[in-house]
Amino acid sequence: MKRLFAAALATGLVIGAGFAWAGPKHAFRESDDAGANAVSPDDGHGPAAGHLPGRRQNMKLLSRVDLAGGSAEITDVDAHKGYAYLGTDYARCPENGGAGNGVFVVDVRKPKRPRQVAFIETQSRNGEGIHAFSVRTPAFEGDLLLISNESCGAERHGGITIVDVTNPRRPNVLASEVGDTDANDPNDPAPLLEPNDVHSVMGWSPGDKAYAVMTDNFEFGFLDIDIMDISDPRNPRLIAETGIGDEAFANAISPQLAYGENPNHHDMWVKKINGRWVMMASYWDAGWVLLDVDDPANPTVIDDFDYAAGDPLAPGFFPEGNAHQGTWSKNNKFFVGTDEDFAPFRVRNLEITSGPNAGRFDAVAVGGGASPTLLPDRRLNGPVVYGGYGCPSDAYPGAAPVPQRSDYDLDLARDDEAILVLQRGPVDDPSAPFDACFPGEKAAVAIEAGWDAVILVNRHFGDAESDFAYCGSGGFPEEPPIVTICTTHTAFHRMFNDEPAYDLPYVNADEPQIGDVGERVSATAEFDGWGYAHLLDGKTLEEIDVYAPAESHDPRYAFDFGPLTVHEVETDKRRNRNLAYFSWYAAGARVVKFGVNGFRERGVYIHPGGNDFWGVETIKRGRKRPLLLFSDRDFGLYVLKYTGRE
Repeated sequence: MKRLFAAALATGLVIGAGFAWAGPKHAFRESDDAGANAVSPDDGHGPAAGHLPGRRQNMKLLSRVDLAGGSAEITDVDAHKGYAYLGTDYARCPENGGAGNGVFVVDVRKPKRPRQVAFIETQSRNGEGIHAFSVRTPAFEGDLLLISNESCGAERHGGITIVDVTNPRRPNVLASEVGDTDANDPNDPAPLLEPNDVHSVMGWSPGDKAYAVMTDNFEFGFLDIDIMDISDPRNPRLIAETGIGDEAFANAISPQLAYGENPNHHDMWVKKINGRWVMMASYWDAGWVLLDVDDPANPTVIDDFDYAAGDPLAPGFFPEGNAHQGTWSKNNKFFVGTDEDFAPFRVRNLEITSGPNAGRFDAVAVGGGASPTLLPDRRLNGPVVYGGYGCPSDAYPGAAPVPQRSDYDLDLARDDEAILVLQRGPVDDPSAPFDACFPGEKAAVAIEAGWDAVILVNRHFGDAESDFAYCGSGGFPEEPPIVTICTTHTAFHRMFNDEPAYDLPYVNADEPQIGDVGERVSATAEFDGWGYAHLLDGKTLEEIDVYAPAESHDPRYAFDFGPLTVHEVETDKRRNRNLAYFSWYAAGARVVKFGVNGFRERGVYIHPGGNDFWGVETIKRGRKRPLLLFSDRDFGLYVLKYTGRE
């Protein structure tokens, strides 16, 4: 087996178990609750340190535009009528000393000499919701740009922003921060008027109407698919809310969930197929869900995708899930989807090793956090102390400080870690009336206070049946790596020898108190690789194949090479050209042929200085090869062209 694997690395292709594994031919504001997509927009989508060697195979670099200056500021990219639109991330938030968020407008009509021509200011981070399209309604005729908004900090700036880009050099904001507000809920006695944060948005225009579908970060795993009528873009109206919290929706999809069991709407693609408008919702651990949106006010489920019984690239593991994004082929015969997974090591459980509640509890890795494998003995073990929510008080006024490691004599054994336990949230806790913060922010506070590692625990959801090992992801600093894992709220109480409580709102007398010392714990992790791509039959949603660069499933590349998970995919818009173009973070740009026989890699581009590719967009040029636009988080815009066989 080792000889076979070595030969596969040398030839660049492994075929087996129904998939093509192409490799080298030479050597997620979202907070964990307040923006509860499984993967956050500001988490760096993984640390940016290190990268794979520069490589070019059947790819040509036409030009690139520096928009970020190496500071992880850029998010998604879209293109329309010769102009590219690129969003900005957490680094530009004023709370972080940034220059202010917004969308860069770049003229790419001369692909070898692109240049920035405008900047559209926003009060929020702009994640994966950058979409431009043409509209012709009684109220508006021209081109619209939809921008998703995710709050930078405690001050809420959510919803979407709608911009007239008929003249891209003179963009005109028509509606700012509009979306789903608590005021839409007649049962809320104290509604808030600020719209919920939105991670992604897409628009479409059937006839003389126009609509936008959004991810609702604040209704994570509930009614998190929101649809607005934007036929009059100056006066948009929310017309539908659905999701797995809708009984009709939940009953129409299979109950099967991937590892982690975190169903939530993350992204979407809307297209007219055989005379019917349909939407494919990327629903994380529930996979992909196909909806009929001919009547956008009443979307209905058509079908959904089920993950296999075992992970095709990590035998012995259940599929990771994380259905992040996807799109159809030009002829609609295929659907290509991406599973985004920033944790190449899987934590199976947490063990309490001392005291009356000794035993094993569910646990998972945390996207952006370091694995216990990074520790000298490759194991997280030691005594725990409770630190509350751990939110930084400068960004979250009212947040309680965490205990200082220097105040505790924990009598550590050799290879022990002093571990701080921090809770997800806060949400519905009267003692903590501030917004939820990022898991990475919590972990950074713990490290600054002198602790060696962090265990995050889930919050209350009202009952024990809703308790599971999920703590969000994102917000981790690039340096130092912080060993962080997540476990259940039940395990939280048990490690402090307390009776579990799940009530909402919180009853603080039933909770462990900040500073409490708990029992000893232990956790390890096993390598299962980074996220990969799926090829589905466009009619049946049956899986045909999966694909990943070889480095992403080789443990030798698990550290110091940057995130090697897939992010987004675009397919070729020409007829009879089944080519997929992937943004693969530090693994660069990948071009992959697909069809009934599966995937086969055709092209690779990694800059000699490394890449951190987030978004990808194609510009169709008739029968010519399309321009390939990639957004690099640490740089800006790359314009590439595939030169290999078509």
